[in-house]
Amino acid sequence: MAWNVVILGGGFGGLYAARKLERSLPPHAAKVTIVTDVNFMLYTPLLPGAAAGTLEPRHVVVPLREHLKHTDLLLGHVAGADPDARKVFVTTAEGMQREVPYDQLIVALGSISRVMPVPGLREYGVGLKTLSDAIALRNQIINTLERAESVEDEAARRALLTYVFVGAGYAGLEGLAELQDFAADIVDLYPRSRVDGLRFVLVEARDRVMPEISADLAAFATSELRHRGIEVRTGTTVERISADSVELSDGEVVPCRTVAWTAGVRPAPVVAELGLPIDQHGRIVVDRYCKVEGRDDVWAIGDAAAVPDPARPGQPTPPTCQHALRQGRTVAGNVAAALGGGRPKPFSYKTLGVFVDMGHQKAVAETLGIKWRGFPAWFLARTYHLYMMPGIKRQLRLVVDWTVDLAFGRDTSELGQLGHPPVLEMQTAGESSAEAPPAVRR
Repeated sequence: MAWNVVILGGGFGGLYAARKLERSLPPHAAKVTIVTDVNFMLYTPLLPGAAAGTLEPRHVVVPLREHLKHTDLLLGHVAGADPDARKVFVTTAEGMQREVPYDQLIVALGSISRVMPVPGLREYGVGLKTLSDAIALRNQIINTLERAESVEDEAARRALLTYVFVGAGYAGLEGLAELQDFAADIVDLYPRSRVDGLRFVLVEARDRVMPEISADLAAFATSELRHRGIEVRTGTTVERISADSVELSDGEVVPCRTVAWTAGVRPAPVVAELGLPIDQHGRIVVDRYCKVEGRDDVWAIGDAAAVPDPARPGQPTPPTCQHALRQGRTVAGNVAAALGGGRPKPFSYKTLGVFVDMGHQKAVAETLGIKWRGFPAWFLARTYHLYMMPGIKRQLRLVVDWTVDLAFGRDTSELGQLGHPPVLEMQTAGESSAEAPPAVRR
């Protein structure tokens, strides 16, 4: 009888664990099932490129069924688990409740945006964590430019052309840099907006941007942003968000209609419903083999797990894709060893480098102790992501997208109606009676 191996989550950790299990386990020795709410893996480092129109959104995702030939895919939401009974509870895409038994369980549920108790954040903030977030922000920039052209009041126009990004980690810095680059490319098409100018503000609670990189590279990144006219406010927090302004901790009230929230991540909430030990930050407690404390048949990896970092004793690995995918490979080998009576191996990967793509053919990077900045770092970042993207077909599409962008520039169409079809009898040539997405209604 075949073993049941269940993987919760189809992100970097889940996909790479399944791929290695397919190669490691003898044919028909085990049934591997991935439970996920979408049928693709999002290559999150390229999300800012999709938001800025450099990349076609479909090209920054990896269809799971194309890359997993012997793994079952169950589309649905994980609702909980009973580790003692070896069962996972799933709400399928059809709304049905299912119990999925397992012999070995890998938890790779990832993370969501960390939302702080800031008044107005839930109502007026937009994230940059999912593909829909990225497209919503792109549409928001185009939409506000269009609206600014028809507004007579100068103060209202300036508010429409002001964009506040909160959080200066990977997502915040790269997202801001790419979207500002995009806006600067297309603003010449809008006469009034070109005259008034665009205002981008980056708000960071810590004393500098990007604590993940060395101080001198962070200083270079800050200098580059300010050189582009972006206001960088470190040591500052957001106190309140309203429909038309943001109040900062220094007392300034910034009139704006767009707030992008990129202030960190936290484990998916369902992690707390799995009956597994979690730490004070909500992550599953695991040992250096990625095995859950007190369980011989449950493993956890990625953003949802506190995997000990070999490079920083006593601390967990950072929530990055390069760690998640390697944890996926490690845990797959350990599951195969557990089923075959072998010995597990510890997670031993140490960060080899970091890349922060800032658009405008600029970046900062650090690889094997060597620091890079400007165009060489940008070239290295793109080369690395091209190499890491699974599948030659996806890699070729990235090359085509980047080449087209260099040759022809970005497309300026606002496609906020996608996914929001109008009522049939109300259809016109291009207008829609359907409500606009929440991100463009301010």
